Amino acid sequence: MEQVRQLFERDRFVKLIGIKLVELSKGYAKSYVKVANKHLNGKDFTQGGVLFTLADFTMAAAANSHGQIALTATSGITFLKPTVLGDELTAEAIELSNGQKISNYRVDIHNQKGQLIAVFQGSCSRLDEKIEQ
Repeated sequence: MEQVRQLFERDRFVKLIGIKLVELSKGYAKSYVKVANKHLNGKDFTQGGVLFTLADFTMAAAANSHGQIALTATSGITFLKPTVLGDELTAEAIELSNGQKISNYRVDIHNQKGQLIAVFQGSCSRLDEKIEQ
């Protein structure tokens, strides 16, 4: 699991956004981001791409937790509530199915009040490549 965690700590785009992986186990991951000024769109709501990236990153961590490289194959997100500057967002990825080549996930994003902000579903395709340092 440490190799998987190290792989995701090297994600340059996620570092730029400020997302942090806070929990990781087989088929499960939890990530966090605090909404900063750089995350806001022209109407001062969190840019949807930040939420999508948070969910996609969290799904990727859960999918790769099996020690085999997995890449997003399909994904979609439903935005339920807007978020604003200072909101603390937590994404939780749960594995719905784990096949030899394809795995499926649901990622829920909640704010600091426990409100459901967005729901993301996706599938990952597993490569024949193992995760190495």
